[in-house]
Amino acid sequence: MPTVTRENIGLLNDRIVVTVNKEDYFPPFEKALKHYAKSANIPGFRKGMVPAGVIRKMHGPSVFVDEVLRSIERNLMDYLRQEKLEIFGQPLPSTENAADKINMENAGDYSFSFEVGLKPAFEVSDLKKAKVTLYQVNVSDEMVNEELERLRNRLGKMQEPEAVTSEDNVLNAGFQACNPDGEVIEGSTAKENSLLVKYFSSDFQPKLMGSKKDDSFVLQLKDAFGEKEQEWLISDLGLSKDDPNALQQHFKMTIAKVGLVEKRELNAEFFKEAYPNKEINDEAGLREVLRNEIGEYWGKQTRNHLQHELYHVLNEKTEMEFPEPFLRRWLMTGGEEPKNEEEVDKEFPTFKNQLRWTLVSDKIVNEQQLQVTPDEMRNYMKQQVMGYFGGMSMEGNMEWLDTYVDRMMKDEQQLESNYRRLLTEKVFEWAETQVDPEKKPISVEEFLKLQEAHSHEH
Repeated sequence: MPTVTRENIGLLNDRIVVTVNKEDYFPPFEKALKHYAKSANIPGFRKGMVPAGVIRKMHGPSVFVDEVLRSIERNLMDYLRQEKLEIFGQPLPSTENAADKINMENAGDYSFSFEVGLKPAFEVSDLKKAKVTLYQVNVSDEMVNEELERLRNRLGKMQEPEAVTSEDNVLNAGFQACNPDGEVIEGSTAKENSLLVKYFSSDFQPKLMGSKKDDSFVLQLKDAFGEKEQEWLISDLGLSKDDPNALQQHFKMTIAKVGLVEKRELNAEFFKEAYPNKEINDEAGLREVLRNEIGEYWGKQTRNHLQHELYHVLNEKTEMEFPEPFLRRWLMTGGEEPKNEEEVDKEFPTFKNQLRWTLVSDKIVNEQQLQVTPDEMRNYMKQQVMGYFGGMSMEGNMEWLDTYVDRMMKDEQQLESNYRRLLTEKVFEWAETQVDPEKKPISVEEFLKLQEAHSHEH
C-alpha cells in the first residue's frame, strides 16, 4: 500500500512525501511489458511471438521507471483530491528526487517528495465602507458643435482644388529622408501620408499656402509639427520614439495631391445618411442625438473609472497572505523556460497582484453564484462580430452571422477568453451594487487629467 505524509515547512507551504512499494507499481509494470510483447516488431521474431526475456531486456528499464513515477503521481493526485487541498499551480518536485535511482533489478520502496503552496483563507474587503466617486461629464454645446463638424467632414465630398488655400486642405504627400539641402539619402524609401494643413505648426502653415501638386518642402518634425502630431508621425515614418535624433531628421515632403473636404449641408439627405435608423427632421434633432451619444460615451468612460476604483479597493484592501518563497521557486522552475532570480524579482510584484485579483474575483463569483449563460455568450460574440463592422447598419439575410458565431463558439481558446471577460464584467456589476458612490460633475479636460494621473500612478 502506498503511504502519503504531509508536513508544514513554511507559511502556506507544505511538503508531501509519497512512498510506493512493489505491490503498487509491479503489476502495472508487468502488464505494460505484455502489451509490448504483443505489439513489438523485432527483426527475427514474428509479431506477438517475441520472448518475454527479450522484451524485458530491451524495454524493461524504461517501462519500470515510467510505472514507478506514474504510481507516485497517481497517488499524489489522489491525496490532493481526498484532502481537498487548494493549491497554487502544480506541486513542485523536490530536487532530492532522483529518477535515476529507480532500478528494475532492485524493486523496493521508492519515496518522492513535493512542495505545495496553499491558497490563503481570506474575506473580501467590505465594499459598503468604500469611498468611491462616479464622475458625471458635462456635455457642453462646444462638444456637440465639434462632433457635428466632424460628422459633416466625415460624410463630406472630397474636392481637388489646384492649390492650398486654408488650414482645412488635405495634403497627400510623400516623405523621404534627406540632408539639410534636400538631397534624398540613398536607399531611403518614400513614406506616404495624408495630413490636414491644420496639423502643421502655426509657423509652418503660411509656407504651405498657395502650394500645388509636385511642390516640395524640406522640413524637420520638431519645427513643422506640434508635439501631439510629432508622436504619431515618428511612428508613421518608421522612426523610433526612443531615438533622441528622430525629431532632428530632415525630410523632403512632396505634395502628391491637394484635397478639400466639402462639408455636408444640414438637410434631410444628410440626416438620413448619418443616422439611417433614426427619425431626424432638423438640426435641433441631430444635435440632440449627438448630445445623447456623447453622453453615453463619457458615461461609459466614467463608469470604467468607477470600476477601476472598485478594483483597487477589492485588490488592495483585501488582506491575505501568500507562500512567497514557494511562489518564487514556482516562477523560477514551473514555466516552459526556467528563470533566474533577477527575472523573478522583476516579475513577482505583477504576478502577485494578478494572483491576488484571481483569488478575489473567483471568491466573489463563487459566493455570489455568478454565471455566464450560453445565450449571454452567444449574444456577446454577436456584438463582437458587429463591432468589426464599426457599428454599420446591416440589413437583409443575417444567417451568415449565426454561422460565424457558431464557428467562434467551437474555438475553445476564444470561448474561455470571452467567458472570463463576461464573468469579470459580472463581478464589477455586482461590486457596483455594493457601493453608494459620490456623484461629482466634471469637465472633459479635468476627467482626462484624472485618467492620465491614474495611469501614471498604476
